[in-house]
Amino acid sequence: MSNPNDEQHEQPTNEQINAQKEIMLKQILSSEARLRLNNVKMVKPELANLVENYLIGLSTQGKTQGQITDDQLKQVLLSAQQPKREFKINRV
Repeated sequence: MSNPNDEQHEQPTNEQINAQKEIMLKQILSSEARLRLNNVKMVKPELANLVENYLIGLSTQGKTQGQITDDQLKQVLLSAQQPKREFKINRV
């Protein structure tokens, strides 16, 4: 018979994962870039989460050199956003 308290120690909670994510992002991003990402998170949390995971992946692979600046983060955000579709309605 397993003890429910043992299961809690085996898997990290969402709080622990988010705390580790924040620590890594503080190391990866400059203060301006971190501020921009937090602003994006308030408006588009899905986009911010996607970019955070992408940046952490780059960092763990050793593909980032130094901190990511605000301008570099802007480029990542632009490339991560889905292109907007324009619809033209012609009335007959």
